[in-house]
Amino acid sequence: MPELPEVEVTRRRIEPVLVGREIDRVGTTRSSYFFLTPPRRLARALAGRKVAALERQGKYLVAPLDDGGRLVLHLGMTGQLFCDGVTSVRLLSAAARAALAPGEQRSFRPDRHTHLRLQFRDGGPDVFFRDVRKFGKVLLGRVGEPCPRLDRLGVDALAARGSTLFRASRGRRAAVKALLLDQSVIAGVGNIYADEGLYLAGVRPARRAGRLTRAECDAIVTGIKRSMRRSIATGGSSISDFVAPDGSDGRYQDERRVYARSGEPCRVCASPIRKSSVAQRSTHYCPRCQR
Repeated sequence: MPELPEVEVTRRRIEPVLVGREIDRVGTTRSSYFFLTPPRRLARALAGRKVAALERQGKYLVAPLDDGGRLVLHLGMTGQLFCDGVTSVRLLSAAARAALAPGEQRSFRPDRHTHLRLQFRDGGPDVFFRDVRKFGKVLLGRVGEPCPRLDRLGVDALAARGSTLFRASRGRRAAVKALLLDQSVIAGVGNIYADEGLYLAGVRPARRAGRLTRAECDAIVTGIKRSMRRSIATGGSSISDFVAPDGSDGRYQDERRVYARSGEPCRVCASPIRKSSVAQRSTHYCPRCQR
């Protein structure tokens, strides 16, 4: 988390608040592995700049600037990109959540996990990047320059074809789920949508990738795209930390077929969903519907 759908929801909802506005000041926490560009350099370079557009590559957000610069953001596992004034319990620390009465929410105030704050000349709402575990990333570069993190990405999951997966799977002894998690093959797929897509395709996550047929690869990619598009339409999956830039939760978690439903009945055959480990990731599947 977040995966392609959550990043795309974030892009669509933060874009109107970010694009075209002139950055006045940049607030950061101290230097850490969150910042691939040192905080002081980042703050100096962004002041006075306008974000010209907001694009997505796999799980990355890419913001070209009006001076030819390029701001690259990755939400990592717990990253949250949102606007000033929003309300959500997911934007609070665990201690603050525990102190709330059921159903109570509290307006966000920047805390020690708020690593990036953009303030604008027009006096409108600030934009925050908060990340409790700091696996998110912020990088400033130039449009057209090499960027190893972006250059290594494979085809975007929403543009992938079964032939992409079939070619990549030839001769591979790894499990198909491990191959789907490889961002250099298909970009944007993570634990949730790999499990969901494999379920829709009727393929077990531990199947050896090299033994997949063309038809199975077509079905897997179709299943992934189907689950992702539905997730985007419902605002993403708010299973733990994900919250949209306006403070709202996603709803796709209510429609999951297998992911994190261990022991619950399959929605098709009623068999208990099983949990295993594939590529060191928790993995969920139906023993009857998937072969």
